[in-house]
Amino acid sequence: MKRVFGIFTFCIIMIIPFIILASSQSKDYPYDYEQLSQEERLVIHFSHVVGEDTPKGMAARKFADLLKERSKGYIEVQVFSNGTLYKDGEEMNALSRGDIQLIAPAISKLTDFVPEISVFDLPYAFHSLEEVHEYAESAAGRRLKEKLKEHNLYAIGLWDSGFKQLSNRFHPIDELNDLTNLRMRIMPSDILVQQFSLIGAHPRKYEFNAVYHELQIGSVDGQENTLTNITSKNLYSLQDYLTISNHGYLGYFVLFNLDFWNSLDADVQQLITETFKEVQQWEWNLTEQLNNQTLTDIENCNCIEIHYLSDEDVKEWEEQFQPVYDYYKSKYSEEFINALPKFQSDS
Repeated sequence: MKRVFGIFTFCIIMIIPFIILASSQSKDYPYDYEQLSQEERLVIHFSHVVGEDTPKGMAARKFADLLKERSKGYIEVQVFSNGTLYKDGEEMNALSRGDIQLIAPAISKLTDFVPEISVFDLPYAFHSLEEVHEYAESAAGRRLKEKLKEHNLYAIGLWDSGFKQLSNRFHPIDELNDLTNLRMRIMPSDILVQQFSLIGAHPRKYEFNAVYHELQIGSVDGQENTLTNITSKNLYSLQDYLTISNHGYLGYFVLFNLDFWNSLDADVQQLITETFKEVQQWEWNLTEQLNNQTLTDIENCNCIEIHYLSDEDVKEWEEQFQPVYDYYKSKYSEEFINALPKFQSDS
């Protein structure tokens, strides 16, 4: 009898650690995983191509820190910034292969997979970041994100970079005609090609981390980007004129490899989703603050001549860009244009 009791006691002692480990998979994560090896943790490789001091770079670090804290070290997000792991043109393929699990590409770079998503690239499609957020969560925005799933991509949310401004090395850009014959760096998007070709500029596609070099050697004359991206890569040091045009939105869909996402337990998905939603709101607020502060810093540095479009200028530019909308409608569905907040408010 003592032997039977001893065996029973031994079995209970042996299975206790497994019971504890199993219970630690719950939402509350009571167990401290800090002592586990990397192989025993859930490791998420997060690659992006912008600087650590940009809104995206800072949000990536915050997301990683919060998940590690809230999962007691079980979820470890390893962030690789500045294209150190994969370059701009490589990360999509790496995500598809499963070599990394998470990226945050500019929406323009998703147009090869879902061409209709270039609605976000239309000039003056949005007049505020709040309109962008509203559209992304609308029926039209959700449908676009569903289309990404057909390519094994799961969009967990949206991070802002802000609105794009124009810079060049030759002369001020006060009117659209001032862009004529300028070689302008753009991201890969047929809408951006149409936008700059319409006004007589020469669009040139280059990866983000190559922009400084291309400006430096003179293969392009100017570029469009958000203020935080312009300063984080020191692009303004190679340009003489900056126009605050707010002519287009630049943001990032944060994408998981869909197979990887579906392999996660429901409670892990819930923790990641809840944490991301919190970081997303934080990132939206940070983007607005940093872009405002960056503009003030550029104004104070006296290092580049700044021009501002008036409300009348913006209205005129928006009207002149109407053929780009017609081009989109002719290639894709009017559904995604008609759902834009600026058209909803007129109905």
